[in-house]
Amino acid sequence: MKVKCSQSGLAQALTIVNRAVSPNNTLPVLNNIYIKSENGKLLLSATNLEIAIQASIDANVEKDGSLTVPAKIFSAYVPLLSNEEVTLIGAEGSTLEIKSKDANTKMKGIPAEEFPVLPKLDGGEKFNLPSETLRKAIDQVAFAASTNISRPVLTGTLWILKDKKLKIVATDSYRLAEKIINVESDAVSTFIVPGRTAQELAKILGSAQSKEISLYVTKNQIAFEVDGVVLTSRLIEGNFPDYEKILPKESKTKAKVGVNEFTSALKKVSVIVKENNNSIKISLDAGKISMTTEKTQIGEGACEFSLEMEGDKAEVALNVQYLLDALARMDDDTVNFGLNDALSPVILSPAKPSGYTHIIMPLKV
Repeated sequence: MKVKCSQSGLAQALTIVNRAVSPNNTLPVLNNIYIKSENGKLLLSATNLEIAIQASIDANVEKDGSLTVPAKIFSAYVPLLSNEEVTLIGAEGSTLEIKSKDANTKMKGIPAEEFPVLPKLDGGEKFNLPSETLRKAIDQVAFAASTNISRPVLTGTLWILKDKKLKIVATDSYRLAEKIINVESDAVSTFIVPGRTAQELAKILGSAQSKEISLYVTKNQIAFEVDGVVLTSRLIEGNFPDYEKILPKESKTKAKVGVNEFTSALKKVSVIVKENNNSIKISLDAGKISMTTEKTQIGEGACEFSLEMEGDKAEVALNVQYLLDALARMDDDTVNFGLNDALSPVILSPAKPSGYTHIIMPLKV
């Protein structure tokens, strides 16, 4: 292998594929990045056997070839080079020689033959989605997925594509986020994407130049492709909970709350309840919202302010961190805050309709 490419392009590609490298791999080759040069392209790949990321950049390929090198070392070294042309040469013993204007370094690797074959999706569905809209949707939803592997299906994000709409949903059974976006595709499909896959995709989309991303879906695999980057992942098998049954159809007490004012008040009381399951009591009454804590070893706290509301007095205990997480992802300065009773979930959504809904289950007091 002998290939010449730009240092900036190589560094950017490494940043992307490095996200698929897990620090706890038991197979040494999975700690490496697979490098291959062919057809005027330099391809970089990494996988942890759950997800795989491949990035390609334009290059001057003088000789085809492939090998793998330690991801941690290679990714740390390339950004230190001057922003000029870099030459990569594969030598005997799976050694990679890296030549630049003022440096020449050799890194020992592992033969390319030992690197897992990345999955190819054949015969599945293909459709395109708007890149930036999808990134925002994932940011608003994926954080609500569970991290408890005892219920694998809840560690994923449910994607429902039909009627030219894409619905993405995540829940850990204590909170739930749903985002509905309009799409041009006529495809009809339902699948569960692992939460980590969705979050890694959002990071890739954050620097994408293309306005659209392509999706390829089979029975148990999915691939996302944008700007020469391909993220491949397994899908989660199982039945996602029928979450629509718990979505409040109506709220007896409704309020419009300024996001900044609400966030500021919640942060003040959150300092007191960090050692008490983050539990706070919220009350809506007579045009005011009050937030109070129980007495803890630290002390107790309370905040209140006036707002626009309708309905009867309502009171509920909630996890203050869940509220803060939801408010941080509202794409509006004002949110609708709906309550029913102390045992029913509360609902938050932007005051301007945007297809985003977040519900939080109450705490027992």
